Amino acid sequence: MTEYPKPRTLRAGPVDRTRSYMPGFSNDFETEALPGALPQGRNSPQKANYGLYGEQLSGTAFTAPSHQNERTWCYRIRPSVKHTHRFAKIDLPYWKSAPLVDPDIVSLGQYRWDPVPHADTPLTWLTGMRTMTTAGDVNTQVGMASHIYLVTESMVDAYFYSSDSELLVVPQEGRLRFCTELGVIDLEPQEIAILPRGLVYRVEVPDGPARGFVCENYGQKFALPGRGPIGANCMANRRDFKTPVAAFEDRDAPSTVTVKWAGQFHETEIGHSPLDVVAWHGNYAPCKYDLRTYCPIGAVLFDHPDPSIFTVLTAPSGIEGTANIDFVLFRDRWMVAEDTFRPPWYHKNVMSELMGNIFGIYDAKPRGFVPGGMSLHNMMLPHGPDKAAFEGASNADLKAEKLENTMSFMFETRFPQHLTPFAAQEAPLQDDYIDCWADLEKKFDGTPGVK
Repeated sequence: MTEYPKPRTLRAGPVDRTRSYMPGFSNDFETEALPGALPQGRNSPQKANYGLYGEQLSGTAFTAPSHQNERTWCYRIRPSVKHTHRFAKIDLPYWKSAPLVDPDIVSLGQYRWDPVPHADTPLTWLTGMRTMTTAGDVNTQVGMASHIYLVTESMVDAYFYSSDSELLVVPQEGRLRFCTELGVIDLEPQEIAILPRGLVYRVEVPDGPARGFVCENYGQKFALPGRGPIGANCMANRRDFKTPVAAFEDRDAPSTVTVKWAGQFHETEIGHSPLDVVAWHGNYAPCKYDLRTYCPIGAVLFDHPDPSIFTVLTAPSGIEGTANIDFVLFRDRWMVAEDTFRPPWYHKNVMSELMGNIFGIYDAKPRGFVPGGMSLHNMMLPHGPDKAAFEGASNADLKAEKLENTMSFMFETRFPQHLTPFAAQEAPLQDDYIDCWADLEKKFDGTPGVK
């Protein structure tokens, strides 16, 4: 019988060698942390090398169409049934799930918040999550929630996974490290990460404090939008998404695993690290993406296209072309359109739009929408530029101009977004935001010509 070396023990976490990635989006990857750990030509050999257990992690139903089917085969030190024991419910009071409709909270309105300040008390990824809005229903796996995270401390011998959702993480301040079953992701502002439903991980803080935004997707997985007549290039390109190589821990230590399931949180105690996947292959895996590689497109003659041209990722719904969630990015770009009002125009939308500012100035709201802040324009509520933006764009000399020092995003959903008690009562709400349109003037006087 062939002799294989013992699995490496990584007591201080994965070594620097593991800080590498494989390019591509939803590719069929294969990776191993020890030579020969990954079976070839089959998924479930009678005996896997190194005494590993073969186990499949399924992100879709077994019978999902092949172009949508997502699963990963893992070869691990212990099967994941050893990574849970008896569960006890715990309370994470600031992390909420839909449906959440408080009859005393008015979600109908245009809202904007200053950055949520860091707390005086230490906070981890779990205790530092603050839900701002919820939409849809976590039990029927439609809709989403939006959160702010405030993290000052690493999770130590503590792990988490969500049965409810995949998480789209958008850092605004400070770096995070996601040590997952399938590898390590280091994340900084102007990058995003996607953490699939069911993936076990812990979150470390290399330097803090850290603050950012999370879109919790209850529905179908995020995918790249169809480009249609745009063709094969621009927007977010597949090669710029990075999936981590295999890394594992063989560590015995009293540990906790927290599971989010049907909007509730449960904790179980185990005696080892669950991050013990030595090799894996498949297309269901975490990834990161550098927003600075997003290639925006726009009008090169006149008029202002719909903001859908800035879609980075989309989570489809059962209605073709109407997303459960769109993740939209507004980054620096050239403005060249002739005889055109260049900022976003006034509109009412069937979609509900939650925006966040990563850094810089957003062109439609040059005042008040600060980095770390966010705004909500719910379905069929009118919104658009304030007076300063309108007057500036209406009277500008329309030469080619580069919009710089800006990066904002939008979580957009077909469902109404309901405010949580934290968003309505504790977060720093700008009570005067609605007044940003109060000084817009009537310019109509019944005579021809533009004034």
